[in-house]
Amino acid sequence: MTTPMTDRYPDYPFTPERLEVRPGIWMSYLDEGPRDGEIVLMLHGNPSWSYYWRHLVLGLKDKYRCIVPDHIGMGLSDKPGDKDYTYTLQSRVDDLTRLLDTLGVDGPLTMAVHDWGGMIGFGWALAHEAQVRRLLITNTAAFPLPASKPLPWQLKLGRDMTLGALMIRGFNAFSAGAARDGVIRKMPADVRRAYEAPYDSWANRISTLRFVQDIPLSEGDPAWTLVNASAKRLPAYADRPAFIGWGLRDFVFDHHFLEGFQRALPDAEAHAFEDAGHYVMEDKHEVLVPAMRRFLDTHPI
Repeated sequence: MTTPMTDRYPDYPFTPERLEVRPGIWMSYLDEGPRDGEIVLMLHGNPSWSYYWRHLVLGLKDKYRCIVPDHIGMGLSDKPGDKDYTYTLQSRVDDLTRLLDTLGVDGPLTMAVHDWGGMIGFGWALAHEAQVRRLLITNTAAFPLPASKPLPWQLKLGRDMTLGALMIRGFNAFSAGAARDGVIRKMPADVRRAYEAPYDSWANRISTLRFVQDIPLSEGDPAWTLVNASAKRLPAYADRPAFIGWGLRDFVFDHHFLEGFQRALPDAEAHAFEDAGHYVMEDKHEVLVPAMRRFLDTHPI
């Protein structure tokens, strides 16, 4: 049976909720599974949305409570202009805090992260470290760009150059490019359309650009303080169960970032795939979802 959601977004048979995180600005989020189940907080990055996590939600929601926000400007959340919203990492952390406080989530949880979701999640966890009892880590960062890793030219173009901004907002180059090049196994056309659907106009692509422009490279950048603080705190999570699922053919979050997590979390259960890219949950969900479910079941909170 199909629903209005699955008609447009395959394998997304969910009913999103909405929360006014700031006056007149509404966040869309999923809250699936039993309300008394162990909480799995899933945080997406740029230019994806909660759709990235759909297979994991489907694989967990019989037992686990899955909370999956669409960051402001992303997915099914509102997409305000710059005069109404400041598109910074700190804003993302504040929005997440507002969501979890409103939902009454003040106890233990599992944090699942991808791309910018790592910096958002670990930024939030600076003030909530004790709540984070388990980690599910996929192609992300919780520390600045490693010194041995050059910033890819595609990101430099979008971050620092007018031409890159025009391509991202005018032609949806970032979302379309990620859907094409972020996987090794070609996305079915309807799945690719679902990834790109929220970013269907100049106005609706504001956040895909602002995320790129917020990449912290030095102390003067707005996101630097949070990301640097997260990096210093990351080894503190080595005492709790961590699962890493990594696509090695990611031109941004490549082996440099994987090795950074493995150094900080030496006991993490790691699954690295030579035949998977940035959207590792697309390339390898058939392997990763059952592996993550087994990991959670065998490491109860």
